[in-house]
Amino acid sequence: LYISAIMNGEYRSQREIADAIGVTEVTIRNRCKDILEALGIEKEYEKKLKELEESQKLEE
Repeated sequence: LYISAIMNGEYRSQREIADAIGVTEVTIRNRCKDILEALGIEKEYEKKLKELEESQKLEE
């Protein structure tokens, strides 16, 4: 869920996703890393995340 939201331009925090599915933020972080590596999309993900974080700052 977390990766999908980020890749589709929808910012969701790791905490939001963790709370929604009943796991810890650490679990989200670890699984996210594993999935990104397996799919080979780490750089694309990082770029999208940075763009979303910057747009969040502009909205504040």
